[in-house]
Amino acid sequence: MSAGAIVAIVIGALIVIAILALVLPRMRNRKLEQRRTEAREHRQEAHLRQTRAEREAARADEQSARARGEAAEAEERAQRAQAERSAAREHVERASELDPDGDTDSGRDTEVGRDGPDQHERTRT
Repeated sequence: MSAGAIVAIVIGALIVIAILALVLPRMRNRKLEQRRTEAREHRQEAHLRQTRAEREAARADEQSARARGEAAEAEERAQRAQAERSAAREHVERASELDPDGDTDSGRDTEVGRDGPDQHERTRT
């Protein structure tokens, strides 16, 4: 090989090395910037989802509180209904005691059930 060819190969190799020395850091920086951008997008998505999760949790807590309030109200109404049934039963018993025409074997017996006082005529056969 001639000296000129060797010099040309060396110069060519130096040019390739110089180009790689300039291009590789730029490529690496571009890749790092892409990863930063992707990480930023993931953080934004995480923040949005966290906000949605907190909002849904607050709604669930609110709905649960309303349900507990309604359950307490329903329980209170059931207790009032039971007290009314009991009072109705007492009135029926007192009316039976007071009724001069009342007879325990015949006549009118009044039953008080879950739905309130029902007046049923019972006849002897």
